[in-house]
Amino acid sequence: MPTASAHKRAVPGRFGEFGGRYVPETLMAALEELERAYAAAKRDRGFRRELEYLYREYAGRPTPLYFAARLTNELGGARVYLKREDLLHTGAHKINNCLGQGLLAKRMGKRRIIAETGAGQHGVATATVCALMGMECVIYMGTEDMRRQELNVFRMKLLGAEVRGVDAGQRTLKDAINEAMRDWVTNVRTTHYLLGSVLGAHPYPTMVRDFHRVIGREARAQMLKAEGRLPNAVIACVGGGSNAMGIFSAFVEDRRVKLIGVEAGGRSARLGEHAARVAFADGGGSPGVLQGTYTYVLQDGAGQIAPTHSISAGLDYPAIGPEHAELAASGRAEYVAASDAEALDACVRLARLEGIIPALESSHAIAEALKCAPKMKKRDIVLVNVSGRGDKDMGILQENLTLPR
Repeated sequence: MPTASAHKRAVPGRFGEFGGRYVPETLMAALEELERAYAAAKRDRGFRRELEYLYREYAGRPTPLYFAARLTNELGGARVYLKREDLLHTGAHKINNCLGQGLLAKRMGKRRIIAETGAGQHGVATATVCALMGMECVIYMGTEDMRRQELNVFRMKLLGAEVRGVDAGQRTLKDAINEAMRDWVTNVRTTHYLLGSVLGAHPYPTMVRDFHRVIGREARAQMLKAEGRLPNAVIACVGGGSNAMGIFSAFVEDRRVKLIGVEAGGRSARLGEHAARVAFADGGGSPGVLQGTYTYVLQDGAGQIAPTHSISAGLDYPAIGPEHAELAASGRAEYVAASDAEALDACVRLARLEGIIPALESSHAIAEALKCAPKMKKRDIVLVNVSGRGDKDMGILQENLTLPR
């Protein structure tokens, strides 16, 4: 079966049968303008230099590759390495894409930025970049996510952003995206929509992945320096899937490297109790169109978008990025689920063993490492992308954990 990269070369914006551009006619010109601007920026050495400068001097790249010695000893199997995206400015990988799109928006003459956010990390990164570049910033966020991520809401406002709560639907990420899309339709001439994941209509899935490729490039070089060989497995959590595509991109052509995406298993495998679009065979995920792209979507028998659940506000989106859909369909990547309980346990174990408190999103990836590393040989290597830190989740952790006094 052709690889994802072969599909990308053949049809821009398509990953096998997935991807595309399914939007109102009013947005077609804006997407075509964005596609042209991004293609020109990629060829511009000055744009690349400025982005690399901001990655290094502002965001704090490169992030370390850390050998988790105590966790490795505890598990008794493969050597576990952590790619420390949690150490970036704003606390997560999201800043990579926001800096790239912010520079692109300036290049296009757009002075107003809108964005959506679930866990709040993309909203914080967007607000940060807008403050840095002197742009107007409006962030859409479901009111349920605003409740769960109160700290990040305050951070966005402190940075000068207007945070608009969305009360529709489940009041989470999907609903915030709907409102952001409506805003963009209305203000398309003056506004850039800074989409936060490898979702939406072309060119967003490709562009967002490309701005996160730096994760994989660094991790590959760091791994070769540390061990002299590539990892046996690369693990990352998958909501929309931007952190995962960023790190997977450097290894996708190396067929001996197993790629594992971890979705939100929630409370159970029953539709409505999780956000696993691919991992659960009978959980409701099937091909469909949602918010501009053709991909795997959680939907019922009548084609209605299903409700979702995750203890993590950043993993409860009902669709997966179209490139992930192709990696799953082709068998190049494996997608599994970690439950709420497993994510909480993984968070505690990493905190107690390594002094690192991961975001609940990243805790799903750690949970999979806890399962697979003990079954592997001691010379094997597992690389886990720690996409964000857990500061934002303290309220949720307090609600769900009983710690000794």
